[in-house]
Amino acid sequence: MTAPKLSVIIADDHTLFINGLCMLLQSEPGIEVLNVAANGKEVLQLLHGNQIPDLVLLDINMPGINGFEVLKRIRAYYPKVKVIMLSTYNEEHLIEKAKTEGANGYLFKNAEKEELLTVMRNVNNGEFCFPHKKEVANSGFNEPDLFLKQFQLTKRELELLQFIKQNYTNQQMADHLHLSIYTVETHRKNIMQKLNLKNPVELTRFILQHNL
Repeated sequence: MTAPKLSVIIADDHTLFINGLCMLLQSEPGIEVLNVAANGKEVLQLLHGNQIPDLVLLDINMPGINGFEVLKRIRAYYPKVKVIMLSTYNEEHLIEKAKTEGANGYLFKNAEKEELLTVMRNVNNGEFCFPHKKEVANSGFNEPDLFLKQFQLTKRELELLQFIKQNYTNQQMADHLHLSIYTVETHRKNIMQKLNLKNPVELTRFILQHNL
């Protein structure tokens, strides 16, 4: 028997973003996009019109009724609906507010596809998925120095380097970043290729030699 699809409503006031996200999710066989909304009022109208999804992807900053106010009303009237807040801001007070108001997760809008899908599925399965505090994000890799720039590492790869430096396993990195272990392994392979390294021992030596 085929498993039921994860039904989703997407709410965001940026047309390009919502169109891109809608196309991405519609390409996933296990996901059904029920509808999209450009503001908080439209989200509530869809829900009141009996379009009840499993999950709402909800932008925090929307005109009229903002995301947090919509979240409060969803919790009051549709408690079974899961909600993931979307934001461009990595601000701890916003993440804490999302938790306090009853969100099930919090995602940055620059999240990779695999991270987005993993968080959506985990939330749908009853888990809570929120970013960890900024210890890693503020560890000196926000602005890579000239030495690292030559290797053209992505922001995510730079972030993983810091975890590797702290001897995190692939599974621990996956858990911290809400990624699949396959995605972490792929990032590690890409790092090795870009740095022209052959094995984990060489990678560790590289990190130590260059004081990364």
